[in-house]
Amino acid sequence: MADAARSRHLALVDFTSRRERTVLTLLLALSALLTLPLNALGLPGTWVFLAGASLWKTLDPACPIAWWALGAGFAIALVAELLEWTLSSRYTAKYGGSSRAGWGALLGGIVGAVVGVPVPVLGSLVGSFLGAFAGALVAEYSVRPDEAHAGRVAWGALVGRVVAAAMKVGLGFVVAVLVVASTIVG
Repeated sequence: MADAARSRHLALVDFTSRRERTVLTLLLALSALLTLPLNALGLPGTWVFLAGASLWKTLDPACPIAWWALGAGFAIALVAELLEWTLSSRYTAKYGGSSRAGWGALLGGIVGAVVGVPVPVLGSLVGSFLGAFAGALVAEYSVRPDEAHAGRVAWGALVGRVVAAAMKVGLGFVVAVLVVASTIVG
């Protein structure tokens, strides 16, 4: 009995009331709505949401978020990150590019995202798009000095980067729904 009383004192809030659980679930959904648009800007919105939800669950054992949902959310977010950085090189190959162009698209996208960060709001997103394009263009041109071919390959890298960004937003939404639904289901 003493452990139950101690556990109750460690909890920030006691989620016994249905109204309290509903309010906190709505607050969690609101936090998802505020953080997930960051994915569209090339920022880690899903990771910010999961970090906040995990911190809440860790600090408050009575929190209605299920551990399995957080684990699944982290797994999905990791897959989204891996897909984000590999789709550009895959589309490069789909458009006839060499493996060097694929690596150029990957590295160019990373460098572009980092260089674009100082530009407010859309800098990292635009930087990653332009970086993937430029990286694939330069790398493919170094293998085969044909402007039209290198341009087509670079366009494929850009298309892959855009598809990857859209996919990351979609998977971020899946993570948010999963975590919020776990508070309802229990």
